[in-house]
Order: sequence, then structure tokens, then C-alpha cells
Amino acid sequence: MKIKAAIVDEKGAKFDIRDDVELAELQPDDLQIHMVATGICHSDEALRKGDAEIGYPIILGHEGSGIVEKVGSEVKNFKPGDHVVLSFYGCGNCINCLKGKPTKCLNYAANNLSGVRPDGSAHFTENGHQVDDMFDQSSFTTTTIVRERNAVKVPESLDLRKLGPLGCGYVTGSGTVFNTLKPEPGSTIAVVGTGAVGLAAMMAGKISGCTTVIAIDRHDSRLKLAKELGATDTINTANEDMVKKIMELTDGKGVDYAVDTTGATAVMEDAIQALAQGGTLAPIAVTANHIDVDIWNDLCPSDRTIVGVNMGDSIPQVDIPRLIKFYQLGMFDFDKTEKFYDFDQINEANADSVSGKTIKPVLIIDKDYKPDKY
Repeated sequence: MKIKAAIVDEKGAKFDIRDDVELAELQPDDLQIHMVATGICHSDEALRKGDAEIGYPIILGHEGSGIVEKVGSEVKNFKPGDHVVLSFYGCGNCINCLKGKPTKCLNYAANNLSGVRPDGSAHFTENGHQVDDMFDQSSFTTTTIVRERNAVKVPESLDLRKLGPLGCGYVTGSGTVFNTLKPEPGSTIAVVGTGAVGLAAMMAGKISGCTTVIAIDRHDSRLKLAKELGATDTINTANEDMVKKIMELTDGKGVDYAVDTTGATAVMEDAIQALAQGGTLAPIAVTANHIDVDIWNDLCPSDRTIVGVNMGDSIPQVDIPRLIKFYQLGMFDFDKTEKFYDFDQINEANADSVSGKTIKPVLIIDKDYKPDKY
């Protein structure tokens, strides 16, 4: 089956939309998805630039939303017409998946970042040559094929154009708080960087009952939105000292929890210094930067923790419906971070994401889609 897809031909190349890509045949546990929309994530940009070892050419995209067109013979939980959000693939068979921890899947890299399907076959080809995939999904396409465990069924009454980023950015930020940090009601949290991931973490802190929720950024427009979405306090690091201001806001104690989404070395190191006795930092940016930690002075006597988190320690089939329920209750207004672009504006949308002009670009792949139409 021929499809249209945005291809990155080599490291650092721009996205090139072409209509001669061949989609793999449906396998027994596969879903064929008519793509409606997809978010653009900073992870897509990291792979486009070559910050990780991947193959080229490649079709990126991992925040897709769409409608099931066909199902494989062994699929039990989906049918044609179902509306879905796509996320990462966990094998379901390794010891960590069996413990209910798919983000710690022992086959995570092979299944999501190897460029091929879990059985080693090509997901896409062009003129007989393999085109690598991402997350066993590659949502920068008009049609894709995913495994059943990649998909999460969502209510057909909701606008699919808005929902795709729930599959990565929003579930990563919120899951870091809900699933990993698990702040107690009345505790304090600071979120550094108010992009999509940071704002999701911040809203999750508010939902969890944190009574001090500090949003930190260099842009007043983002901090204004953070206040609208639930921040109790904001810090603009362009003209304020982050550590000093956090100490002022917490009566000199520091914050119980901090989430860094910037990946900037100096900022992450400052976030450690802003922690309270027994505080925890989750640095979750996709970055190659390192930090300098003094084990004795930074961690041991103060009993602080630095914790790594992948995809918010989420189970997409559990966490995404939870986020949707919070959204329906008016507690998780993630769509206020989004801006729609046509599919053929992908390079513009990606540039706006990189520059910070747009918090969460969403590519509209099916321009004929209307909520409740299908």
C-alpha cells in the first residue's frame, strides 16, 4: 500500500514529504491506522539532528492519533472505526513488562528505536529500500501500522486532532509526577521549563495536591500560561535567581520535588541546590549534557535523590485515559499549549517547536476530519 510520509534522508536533513512510501502488510496483532494528526516532540528533533545513533532514511513521529481502518486476525481489543492515540511499544513478555513496567521493557530500545518492527522486518520501504521507523509507530504518515500494544482507545466524542501528544509529551510530564515522584498533598514542587512536558508535570503537581507549585522559565508568555494552568508562583530566570527565589517561596526550606525539562547543565545543578532536605529531582529532558554532583555536599547529608524517568513510568493504556478524564473535568487543559499546522508545514512547525515559538505543534494530516464525523 502506497502512503504519504515525511522522510528525513540523512542526519540533519529537513523533512521531505513524499507519496511513494510502501507500507508493510498487516500482521496478526497489527492495527492499520488512518492518521488524523500528530504532535511534534523535541525527541523527533533530537533524532532528526542525529543526537542518538539511528539509521537514515527514517520516518519520525510518535504522538499520533487516528482511526483504526483494519485489524489483524489476532487482535482482540480493537475494531475498525475505533479512535486511538498511539504511544510506545512494550514487548509484554519480559520480566519488567510482566511486572507492569513497560517503560522499563528489556527490549525497549530494540522495539522503539531500532528502526525496524519487533520481528526485524521493515515497517516502510521506498523503491525497494528500507526506511526506518520510530517507536514502532512513525506518525508523520497518512497511514501507519502499529502493534495492538501501541494503541490506546479514546472516546469518539473528543477531537482527535488534540489528543496525539498525550502519547508522549503529556504522559511523560504528568507521569513523572503521578507515577515516580508521587508528591504528598501539601508538598512543594518546582518545574523548570514550561514547554508541553513541563506544563504537564506542573498540572499533575496541582492535581496531586501540592500547595506550592512553582513554574520556572525565561519567557513571560509561558509563565502567564503556567499561572492559568495552576502554578501558584512563577520565576523568570532571565531576571531572577532561581535558587534564591525558591528559597524565599518555601521559607528557606527548598522544594520537596523538582522536575527539570531544560536539560541545561547549570539549570539542573541549580535544581539540586533548590531541593529541600529529603527532596527529589527528576531531570527528564532529552539531552547529552552532564551535571557535576558532589555526593557528600549535594546528596548524602541532605538525603536528596536524583531519579531517572523514562516516558513518565507510564502504562499508556492506564495513564492516557486518566489524563483524558482529568481533561474532561477541566483539571488538565493540555490543549491550551497546542497550535495546529497543516502536514506540509512540518518544517515550519518543527522550527517553531525548536525556537519555543510554539509550545506544542500539532500537524493536521487529515484536513477533512471533523470531530464526531466518523
